[in-house]
Amino acid sequence: MSEGRPAYWTRRHLDLLAGTGAVTAPVIDPPALPRILPDHDLWDLWPIQEEDGSTSVIGGKELWMALSAPALGHPEERHDQARIRLLGKIGDQWEDLGNAFADGASPGSREWSGSAVRRPDGSVSVFYTAAGRRGEARPTYRQSVIETRPALIADGGRILLRQDAEHREVLRSDGRMYLPADESDGAAGRIRAFRDPGWFRDPADGRGHLLVAASTAWEDGFTGAIALATAQAGAWSLLPPLLVAEGVNHELERPHVIVHDSWYYLFFSTQRHNFHPADRAPTGLYGFAAPSLTGPYEPLNGSGLVLQNPSTEPDQAYAWLVLPDLRVVSFANYRSQHGTDPRSGGAAQARTGFGGTIAPMLRLAMNGMTTSVTPIAIGVPNTASTP
Repeated sequence: MSEGRPAYWTRRHLDLLAGTGAVTAPVIDPPALPRILPDHDLWDLWPIQEEDGSTSVIGGKELWMALSAPALGHPEERHDQARIRLLGKIGDQWEDLGNAFADGASPGSREWSGSAVRRPDGSVSVFYTAAGRRGEARPTYRQSVIETRPALIADGGRILLRQDAEHREVLRSDGRMYLPADESDGAAGRIRAFRDPGWFRDPADGRGHLLVAASTAWEDGFTGAIALATAQAGAWSLLPPLLVAEGVNHELERPHVIVHDSWYYLFFSTQRHNFHPADRAPTGLYGFAAPSLTGPYEPLNGSGLVLQNPSTEPDQAYAWLVLPDLRVVSFANYRSQHGTDPRSGGAAQARTGFGGTIAPMLRLAMNGMTTSVTPIAIGVPNTASTP
């Protein structure tokens, strides 16, 4: 493995963890969280990028995607109904542009997180996770990376993606470097991973890459890893991992890279119950940095912790994404329920504490290997209109 890959995130790093105010998000005020989609949960937000990493703007609107599902039943069940939603944003105002794809277009039974990039011809490459198989009787957990490249249509006030583009598998776990993500049974947080493709163009050579949340073998189970794939001759080739959590954590979600001051910053999110042992470290955004895409990577702030939820609200937000301008987006997850795991309650109780909408944006400051976080503004976007 070249250039010191993979990097290992170890217990030694977590021993250096210091949850100071510099890496702690402010408490979210629940009344300041109007639902963007009143009848749907919304989570795992990402922008449609230009090839330089900036956010695409059409007709004055930033273009975004997110996962959505009807706001019914236990919030954890939303993963079994997830669809990708297209959103527009002008200032603090969000607009619902509807489901990104036609019903049944995905080869999976639901659509999980990914990324998107607008191409010079006006089409949009959407990389996402197909979970399960189309038409299956009950949800299974087979995961693969899909690309579809629909034309982007902007007609007057309408913005949409053409519905007739092919959806094709471009990556799946190889069973050697990465464990197969093909379980028939499971639940969120307890399954192997091959998902959340994050697209990145390396400014050093102009080549496109995908970062994927993956799993590698560890003792009698599995551990979290960040896989790298590169575009070669019109296809994607899997490469050795950039990062392995070496028994520390089994789920490194939504991996992505930004370049800042000529350094490559690798970020991912994980939840407190995914550490070994559980609650060894907080739910948060974690990160490593290196002089090149392939390393060698070292943890930011010594431990890797970049942003954590406040101790009084340890599950208030999740799925952070750092943009090239150092804004940080996430979604409102669970409010505290007197120290209990908010996912473990009944549907009505869990639903009462679940946010299911966009959280207030934060801003990251970076000085080499040291980071801090601050709020951008009090409040959140206004409730959107629907098509």
